[in-house]
Amino acid sequence: MALLKKKARTEAEIPTSSMADIAFLLLIFFLVTTTIDVDTGIGMVLPPKLEDDIEPPPIKERNVLKILVNEQGLVLVEDTPSAVQLIRDEVKKHVLNMGVDARYSEEPGKALISIKTARQTPYNAYVSVLDEVWMAYFEMWDSEARQLGYADYATYVDSIEEQDADNQIREKIKAAISIAEPDAA
Repeated sequence: MALLKKKARTEAEIPTSSMADIAFLLLIFFLVTTTIDVDTGIGMVLPPKLEDDIEPPPIKERNVLKILVNEQGLVLVEDTPSAVQLIRDEVKKHVLNMGVDARYSEEPGKALISIKTARQTPYNAYVSVLDEVWMAYFEMWDSEARQLGYADYATYVDSIEEQDADNQIREKIKAAISIAEPDAA
């Protein structure tokens, strides 16, 4: 009897030679299409630091509106407790005083808003106060633009950009905000 030899049967295999290529392509795809959130913080242009031998310019106390935010997030406006929502009106009174009330600034060009915080002040309290101050300025600019016959301040800005003119409203009502350093504890 003849012995039949069985042929060695090769086992079925999954071809993996292109798996590395596919994984590499998927990796590149996800790297390119993924967006990464980056905290940008508050965008502010700070003035250059004064030289040691130069004194800061003199400012009358009357022209400075002092806002203090303490460690608990409580707000003091001119050493009087206040709600964050009342800051906007207080800033507008201070800036637009025109020398009438001795507690507020002499004129809009000389008005300064000083915001001072403690080191442990909650960040959201600081941002809320800063937002209210900026909103006061935007409301004043908007009102001024309406007096000049524009629909709002944004329309005014668009029109002066087309004409390549100076922003007369921002020259008249300058946003002078001082972010004072906290006291060293």
